[in-house]
Amino acid sequence: MAEPLKNIYTEDFLRLFGERVQTAYSSFDTNGFILQVMDGTWNELELKARMRQISLALGTFLPSRYEEALAVLFDIDEHCSGFPYLFFPDFVEVYGQGEEHWTLSMEALERFTQKSSAEFAVRSFLLREPERMMRQMTAWAGHQSEHVRRLASEGCRPRLPWGQALPMFKREPAPVLAVLELLKSDPSLYVRKSVANNLNDIAKDHPDTVIATARRWKGTHPDTDWIVRHGCRTLIRKSSPEVMTLFGYAEETNGSPLVTEASFTADPAVLKLGDSCELSYALQLRQGDPVRVRIEYGIDFVKARGQVSRKLFLLSDKTVPGGTRLTGMRTHRFADLTTRRHYPGAHRIVLLVNGQEVASTVVELQLYAQ
Repeated sequence: MAEPLKNIYTEDFLRLFGERVQTAYSSFDTNGFILQVMDGTWNELELKARMRQISLALGTFLPSRYEEALAVLFDIDEHCSGFPYLFFPDFVEVYGQGEEHWTLSMEALERFTQKSSAEFAVRSFLLREPERMMRQMTAWAGHQSEHVRRLASEGCRPRLPWGQALPMFKREPAPVLAVLELLKSDPSLYVRKSVANNLNDIAKDHPDTVIATARRWKGTHPDTDWIVRHGCRTLIRKSSPEVMTLFGYAEETNGSPLVTEASFTADPAVLKLGDSCELSYALQLRQGDPVRVRIEYGIDFVKARGQVSRKLFLLSDKTVPGGTRLTGMRTHRFADLTTRRHYPGAHRIVLLVNGQEVASTVVELQLYAQ
């Protein structure tokens, strides 16, 4: 099992960091800092809580004036880059919210995001003063650094994983879309991925708005086309008819089904928790022009109270000549994950082509061997 990410913050890490702080602030009490960080609650804290614990301890052991404390961090941030140093922007979130600190805090977030990321820290500012902060995000969208331009998008994602939700943008995404317009053909893939993810977030609450945006953007630039496609991935998985048409997925034509024959099997059909089965499919497509097909399988997972919840898994997405016969196999393991717990019972597995069910099979999952 992989080492939990929160364990990047070891005593050795904190000591090396404290020694680095001392090069800019000689009275920094490294031992006291470590003792406060790794107190009796430390072992129970998850990653973000550990970051916050470090930020709070810095507030104790750095100069009490915010401006002086930031000056110390500015002196050493060149040597503090990467994911572990997310507590630099977190320090700004904790101590830099005052009106008198606004300009300096914006400077600090802009600077620190280029070493790690300020995507989480910026959200408290957005929640407190959304209009003012979105003006700042608009300015950052034109920054020369791809890291700052990415912050302009990533920081205002309505549903950023691990981040505070932004309910005002879930309700009304127009301010976010205005920033994304500025970044929709950004030369940096790092930025474009964020724009696509932001668009995908918006699609979960405002699918029609994203479809309209996709229509407007599609065809304006190859890089923008990639954003549009990736940003509509949730709508594609849901087989939204308008989106399927927008991206050229074939459908029934004049009463002629896309798939004329289909078979789907699972071997073995009875499994215990932790076992794998081989899923095999064969499809015959209608004769005629080339067609774009998205082939998925969906498992109706049995839940604790007997209800079912479907999860889709992509098998193939491509354009093929009309009349093509497609076959394939996939191994699926029924093992518990951090995001999914399995329960015994009959699990229906369906084969879908462009969102339409064309075949199905059933496996019986047993928690223990019979």
